[in-house]
Amino acid sequence: METIPFNDLNQHHEPLRDEINIAIQSVIDASAYIRGPHVDQFEAAFCELTGRDHTVSCSDGTTALYIAMRALGAGPGDEVIVPGMSWISTSETVSQTGATVKFCDIKADTHVIDPASLEQAITPRTVGIIPVHLYGHPAPMRQIMKIAENHGLWVLEDTAQAHLAKIDGRMVGSFGSAATYSFYPGKNLGAMGDAGAITTDDPELARKMAMFARHGGLKKGDHQIEGINSRLDGMQAAILNVKLPHLPRWTKLRQQAAARYLDNLNGVNSVKLPAVSTDCEPVWHLFVVKTKNRDDLAAHLRDRGIQTIINYPRALPFLPCYSGQNNTPEDFPNSYELQNTCLSLPIFPEITDAQIATVVDALKSW
Repeated sequence: METIPFNDLNQHHEPLRDEINIAIQSVIDASAYIRGPHVDQFEAAFCELTGRDHTVSCSDGTTALYIAMRALGAGPGDEVIVPGMSWISTSETVSQTGATVKFCDIKADTHVIDPASLEQAITPRTVGIIPVHLYGHPAPMRQIMKIAENHGLWVLEDTAQAHLAKIDGRMVGSFGSAATYSFYPGKNLGAMGDAGAITTDDPELARKMAMFARHGGLKKGDHQIEGINSRLDGMQAAILNVKLPHLPRWTKLRQQAAARYLDNLNGVNSVKLPAVSTDCEPVWHLFVVKTKNRDDLAAHLRDRGIQTIINYPRALPFLPCYSGQNNTPEDFPNSYELQNTCLSLPIFPEITDAQIATVVDALKSW
């Protein structure tokens, strides 16, 4: 019986093996381990691909959020609003700035931040909003930006799962003051270790973020402020430089795979398929279905060699680390429902029609 992996990084990297090996060797030959020409090249290329004026690379996507919020001025006494469903990086970094994380609910269909719930969460202490383009589906940025403008709030887009996603042809990451990216190995654009970046069109914000990520100075030994150590290393940058030109093609392959799932699972009443807003082009970092019998479905697929994952088994407001907020399912009903019903099916650029057909047949037989 063939095993269908949730993601297959070996298959993903195999066609690039020689190029990646050459890139790694070039870093070793030049001893360009910390920043250097490979990092400079990546920052410039990522600007060109995303259409942003500035890319500030850093060690990982989590720290990217922290750096951006520190540069935006978040701190003690402030509140920052994040959606109820995301990876904990989105919320824990708010607390690390000294600000208080405030949750709002998500939309029941697309699972991204709900503008109505967002507006209800705003208080006089609110300074910013972090919309998450969850699973690769864009958040409703035009509504969010209007709310932010009305209340004088900054917007930081968490784009960790949505490289190249679009709203009416406009790239996500181009709406807020800045956008953060993760290049964790399993992301749509992944390094071979941790890596991250922040993009912005604001030169002063870019300067602040770059300084903060490099011990508070843009020149070695010239510390204008106290910062942190969060530099993209040359090895990961060199690998990303090899992979970056392939991202548009990989994105199309993900979109084609998702379309096959949607077409072939239409009418299967045992699962609820992910919705797509009419103005959006998701990039399908994850393909998440919902079912009330998730554990049974996961076991059924596992018995047929199909790997699945739960992203995420507990929504942020209900994690133990936020128990002091006394959040209830009634406060965030859509987030609560998603945590109990979501199941991520295999999706990656190299997944074949035959593998998708096997997953579809298994779902139909269940």
